[in-house]
Amino acid sequence: MNSILEETRFPKPTLISVNGVELEVFEAGRKNAGKPIVLCHGWPEHAFSWRHQVPALVEAGYHVIVPNQRGYGNSSHPSEVTAYDIEHLAGDLVALLDHYGYQDATFIGHDWGAMVTWWLALLHPTRVKRIIALAVPYQVRGERPWIEWMEEVLGDDYYFVHFNRQPGVADAILDENAAQFLRNIFRKNVPQSIPEPGMAMINLASAKAPQGEPVMGEPELAVFVSAFESTGFTGSINWYRNLDRNWHLLANADPIIQQPTLMIYGNQDVIPKFEGLSAFVPNVEEVSLDCGHWIQQEKPEETNEVILKWLDRQKG
Repeated sequence: MNSILEETRFPKPTLISVNGVELEVFEAGRKNAGKPIVLCHGWPEHAFSWRHQVPALVEAGYHVIVPNQRGYGNSSHPSEVTAYDIEHLAGDLVALLDHYGYQDATFIGHDWGAMVTWWLALLHPTRVKRIIALAVPYQVRGERPWIEWMEEVLGDDYYFVHFNRQPGVADAILDENAAQFLRNIFRKNVPQSIPEPGMAMINLASAKAPQGEPVMGEPELAVFVSAFESTGFTGSINWYRNLDRNWHLLANADPIIQQPTLMIYGNQDVIPKFEGLSAFVPNVEEVSLDCGHWIQQEKPEETNEVILKWLDRQKG
C-alpha cells in the first residue's frame, strides 16, 4: 500500500507513540509550525480520505497532522472493545497535540471523525481551538443511551444496533468481501430508494453491482482496500460498540460547544441536518454542498474553498 500512497504524493507516514498506542500519522507543512490543524477521518476510511485537503491547507499556512486513528491502517488495533471508547479516542488526539508541543489546534472531522471532534471539545475544551465538522452534526445526549434508543426506533437490523447486538457477524462478512464492500460504499449520485430489508452494510458487502458512480479511481480505492484487507474491520467497528459507553462517559460534560464551528452538510446525504444545532453550538456557521456523504472526496475543490474562506474569516 505504501507504494500506492507514494504514487499519489500523499505525505509519508510516521509511527508515533501516544496514549499507550502507536498512531500512523501523515504530516505536512511543518514549516508552518504554530498553526496546527488535525484532520480526523471517518468509517470505513483512512487518513488518505483527506488527500485533496492536505496540499491546500499547507499552502494556506497550516501545519497539517492527519492520523490514522486507532483501529485503522498501521495504527494500533487493541483487542479490547472498551479501548475504543471516547476517553481513549479523545486521549489519543490530546496526546498527539502534546507530542507536537501544541496547547490546542483546529480539528476537522468527517463522519465518525466529526463525532470524535465534537466529543473531544466537550471533554477537553481547552485543547480545541476551532471545529470543522463534515456530514455528522452534533449529537444531543438524550435521556436514553444511543443504541438502546436506536434499537427501539430503527430496529435490530439498523447497522449501529447490529454491530452491537451481533458482534463479529458483520465483521466477518466485511472482512471476506473487503474490496467489494468498499467499492460499493464509496459511491456518489446514488439514486434515492426505499432501503432493502436486512443490515445495510452486509447488503453492501454482498451486492455484486454497485449503484451510482465511484467517488474515486481504482488506484485511490486500492489504498483503502489494501488497508482493510491487512487489518480487517473489527477495530474500526469497535468504535460503534462504545456508543452507549460514551453516553455514560459524557454524562457530566457541559453539552454546549463554545468554539467557532463550521458545519458542512451534503445535500444528498442520508444523514439529516440538525435544525437545532445553534442551540448547542452557538458559534456555528452551516453550509451545504451538492453531494452525498463523502463530502471532501466528492467535492474537493468546493470543500477546500468553504474551509479556507471560513478559516480566513476566523483570523479577522
